[in-house]
Amino acid sequence: MTTRIKTLIHKSSSSILRLALLSSLVTAAPLVADDFANGTAHEHSAPARLVRIVREATRQFIDVNAATAAGYGPFLGCISGPDHGAMGVHYVNGPLVGDGEIDASRPEALIYEPSNGRMRLVGVEFIVDAATWLSNHDNSPPVLEGQTFQFVDSPNRYNLAPFFELHVWAWRHNPNGAFVDWNNQVTCERK
Repeated sequence: MTTRIKTLIHKSSSSILRLALLSSLVTAAPLVADDFANGTAHEHSAPARLVRIVREATRQFIDVNAATAAGYGPFLGCISGPDHGAMGVHYVNGPLVGDGEIDASRPEALIYEPSNGRMRLVGVEFIVDAATWLSNHDNSPPVLEGQTFQFVDSPNRYNLAPFFELHVWAWRHNPNGAFVDWNNQVTCERK
């Protein structure tokens, strides 16, 4: 084959591939729009999977009394954002925080929003002590279902040793994304 023919074949293959990708995006566009309308849209399939796993694993904790019976307890009160939004009240399970492991079906903290004397489950936070994690893994942060944990150094507003964390807003839509720390849809004002 001549170089000219190889170039034409390559250009044709590239054009066909681009066209196939474009048509798959156009076909998927209505599905994505529907996801945004009902608050279930995520960056890609891995995050959607993580949100589904968390919802299934924490369904049993919709009632805050079930969380306390399972060893979760309130920690630091309701956390409001420095500029906007809030996280809510973290119910933390100390043994899970201290084990140095991460498991999508066993979050270290359940997050509740106080509202008229009741607590509503809105999300979870995965937390792992940085020193423990780094002593048992290479020098990289934890990753869960494709989502990389954020490092929180010390000193921090919680007076905790350095740790890695990942929020998952599985029970309350976050317009900024399912894995962003602060959620504008959560407030500490409705106690």
